[in-house]
Amino acid sequence: MTRVSQFLLFTALAALIATPVLVGCKKSSDSKTQFLSMGTAPVGGAFPVVGGAIAEVLNAHQGTIAWKVQAKGTKGSQENIRRLEQGELELALSNAAISYFAVRGEAGWDKNYNIRAIATMAPNVALFIARSDSGIKTIADLKGKRVITGPSGAGFQMFIEPILKAHGIAWEEITSLNATQSGSVDQLGDGSADAAFLGGAVPTGSITQATSTFDVTFVPFEEESRQKLIKDYAFFHPFTIPAKTYKGMEADYLGLNVGSMHVITAQSQPEELIYEVTKTIWENRAEIAGKHPAGKALNEKNIARDTGIEYHPGAIKFYKEAGVWPEGDGEAETTEKETAAATP
Repeated sequence: MTRVSQFLLFTALAALIATPVLVGCKKSSDSKTQFLSMGTAPVGGAFPVVGGAIAEVLNAHQGTIAWKVQAKGTKGSQENIRRLEQGELELALSNAAISYFAVRGEAGWDKNYNIRAIATMAPNVALFIARSDSGIKTIADLKGKRVITGPSGAGFQMFIEPILKAHGIAWEEITSLNATQSGSVDQLGDGSADAAFLGGAVPTGSITQATSTFDVTFVPFEEESRQKLIKDYAFFHPFTIPAKTYKGMEADYLGLNVGSMHVITAQSQPEELIYEVTKTIWENRAEIAGKHPAGKALNEKNIARDTGIEYHPGAIKFYKEAGVWPEGDGEAETTEKETAAATP
C-alpha cells in the first residue's frame, strides 16, 4: 500500500470514528435548558428555605421543558416584584398583601406591576405582642408607642397600616421601628421597643422565643375591626390560633392571616412554562412539604385561593384540568377552620 493510500485510509477511518461524536455534540447543542431564577428573601425567614425547597423539587422533576431553577436571596417581596417586572427573575415568593398593592400601584408603589399568582402557600399569621408590664392591652394603646413593624424595606407597612387604621390609629401616630423577628424580641426584652408585629407560620419561632423570655400580652384585634378588614381586603383571612399554642395564651386567639406566602411570576411569562411549573409543584407537593412545613398549605382548598391578584393563565389552565380551580368567581371559600387546617 502506497503512502497516499495509507493516508486516505487513515483519513476515512478517522472520519468514521469522529462521526458519532459529532452527531452526539449536535444533539447536545439542540437541547436547550431554560435557566429560571426564583427570588426569595434575606436569610433568617421562611422564604429562602421554602424557595430552596421548591427549586430542588422543580429540578428533580422536569416535564416537557428542561429547566434549571436557582433560588436567589433578595431583600424580599418588594424587590422580587420589581425584578420580575424587569425580567431579572422568572419566579419569586411574595407576601400576598404586598402583591395586592403592587398590581394596583397603591401604598407607595410607583405604578401597576404586571405580576400574576402561581400558587398560594402558607398563611402569614401575625399579631402585635407587648411585654405584660408595658400597659398595652389593646391596639388603640399603641398610639404614641414605639412599635416594631418589620425589617427595613420589607414592606410590612402595607398590611400593618390598614390594621392600625381600622382601629382608629394613623401610621404617623406610632413610632415605627425596624428590626428582624429575632431582633424584635431582643428590643422588647431590653425595653428599646414597646410592642412588635410578629408572625409567620404557626407557631412562630420569634413569638415562642419572646414568651420564654418574658411575660407577653397578645394584643387582641377588635372583632368588628377584624371583620371589616376581612371584608375590605382580599388578602386578609380569618385565622384562630388555638389556646396553649404559646406560653401564656390561655384562650383561642381570633387573629388574621395578614397575607399568605405565594409563588408569583410576571404576566409576560409563557403559558406553557408556567403550566409546567404549576403542574410540577402540584404533583410533587408532598415532597415540598417534606422539605419545609409551608408545603403542607399546597392543598386543594388553598393553592388557588384568591388573594386579590390574578392567577397566570398557565396556572389557571392546570388547576382547571386538575379539578382544583374554585367554581364561580374564582375565590376559594375561606373559613377559620379551613385556614387553620392549611397551617404548617
